[in-house]
This record gives sequence, C-alpha cells and structure tokens, in this order.
Amino acid sequence: MDFLELKQKFENGQDPARATQMAAYMRNKFSFYGYQSAPRKAVYHQDLLAEKKKKVVDWALLDQGWADEHREMQYFVCDYLIAMKRYLVYEDIAHIERYVRSKQWWDTIDSLIKPIGYMGLQDPRVDDLMRRWSVDKDIWVRRVAIEHQLLRKDKMKTGLLAEILTNNLNSKEFFINKAIGWALRDYSKTNPTWVKEFIADHTDGLAPLSIKEGSKYL
Repeated sequence: MDFLELKQKFENGQDPARATQMAAYMRNKFSFYGYQSAPRKAVYHQDLLAEKKKKVVDWALLDQGWADEHREMQYFVCDYLIAMKRYLVYEDIAHIERYVRSKQWWDTIDSLIKPIGYMGLQDPRVDDLMRRWSVDKDIWVRRVAIEHQLLRKDKMKTGLLAEILTNNLNSKEFFINKAIGWALRDYSKTNPTWVKEFIADHTDGLAPLSIKEGSKYL
C-alpha cells in the first residue's frame, strides 16, 4: 500500500463541513477530512485485504499515517493493526507504544487496546507489561492496561483484571474511572458474581462513576 495514494483517496472525498463538526466534537484537538466510520473504512478496505495476504506489517506506512495531521489517518493505523493482529509479535508492542503515547485521546486509545489484547492471549509476557502500564504516570497508558481485556468473556484473566483495577483505585481522572467502569460492566455480562464481589470489596476506592458503569447490567 502506498501512503501517498491513500492520502489522495482521502483528499478526493473529503467533506470540509463535516470535518469542522468532527473536529469540534473532539475539542479541536485534531484535523479531519470529514469521514464517518463506514465511508472511511471503505477508502482502504481493499488495500487492507491485500496487506493481510502479505502477512507482514508495514511499519513505515503506519508511521507515515500516524504522523499525518488528519485524524482519519490515525484511525487507519488502528484499523490496520486490528486487521493484522495475527501477524504481530510481542516485540511489536514497543512500536505500538509510540502510538499509545502520542496524539492521545480516547478514540485511538480504545482502538489500540484491541491488537494488544489479542497478543495478550497468545503471549503471557503481555500480562506483566500491562501490570507495569497499569501504574504508569501517563493516564492513557494506564487506560490501555485497564481496557485491554475487554470482550474476553470466559477468557478473562480475573487475577490480572483485579490487580490492574486495584492499582487504579482512588483515581480522580475521569478517563481512568470511566475505563474501570467499562471493564467491570463488560465482564459483568459473563461473570456478574465476580463483578458484584469486586465492587463490594472495593467500594471505598471506586469512584461513583466506576460503580455506576460497572453495575449497569447487575
């Protein structure tokens, strides 16, 4: 896949009016071409299919996309990594970490958890890395650790989840407390008893927002 060709495709269909609205929704932190999710993915769908056949991650392409000023390019990088998750190895997390620690906001963070979470089921070294990330000074790095097991259902590593959540109790950060609530809410669909007990045992350290989100399906 050629980066300049990809950029030209985005430019050909850009919508300045929608781009302004999207930028405002994201607190004007980023510039946009003006693509909503489905049209954006359609721009590079066929290209991603071709990349999957190669079974090799093109980090040079991803770095170009991440460096671009338009947020859709960072979404492309996230979608690429999700599509290519089978071909990622533990050592690749160091490269993904560069994306986690730059151009940070909830949208890319909540996508980058997916390839990391997948690798966590293949390589136990990811567990220890997420433990370290769960006490990182950067709240977005901690958010990745909190959320990386989302949607695992019966494959959830409950000991790891409990340790990571406990490391983030008594937080005043909205995006941390929201993430804790989402992690609990998601797992409550599979194991409501475990979630009830965790909330009961840690009521003093959990923010009201975390309890509210975590209890939604209980």
